[in-house]
Amino acid sequence: MRQPIGKLLVNQGIISEQQVDEVLKRQQETHRPFGEIAEEMLGVKAKDIERAWTEQYAHTTRWLDPLTEPIDPGVREMVSRRQAWQFRVLPMGYDQAELMVCTTKDGLVRAMNFAARHIPMTCYFVLSELQPLAEALMRHYPMEGMSLDVLKGDGIASLAGTPAETAKLASIRAMP
Repeated sequence: MRQPIGKLLVNQGIISEQQVDEVLKRQQETHRPFGEIAEEMLGVKAKDIERAWTEQYAHTTRWLDPLTEPIDPGVREMVSRRQAWQFRVLPMGYDQAELMVCTTKDGLVRAMNFAARHIPMTCYFVLSELQPLAEALMRHYPMEGMSLDVLKGDGIASLAGTPAETAKLASIRAMP
């Protein structure tokens, strides 16, 4: 169920219920987005609005495992290897006239901004946990030196945890 941005901001301790009511009243008058009004009227930071919006989107969109979902090989050329890794985007296939793109919850805003500027068609986004997305990127966009640790910014030992998991990541990285 989709929670309103205002409720999410209240839950995060950013604004009060009374402030939500004030913004909603202004929204009825102006028909502008809640977040835009909250920034203007209450000084809510754009990052806080973005975080609440991402939370809202994550509860309404489909989550999947990109390692088990079919990926149309014809869409791979929509992004370069560098772009796939840099923006955490994995084009999956076409759904009628739209391109389904997989990313992570934390990478959603950046992925959407990238797609809007660089992919010449309407995209919709599905989400994945970071590790399966990294493994799928390693499989479909192999790039020397790129791995889950690069996406997270940590060392591989802290990500994989055990020597067996480290070996698994290394073997996935080596896949064609």
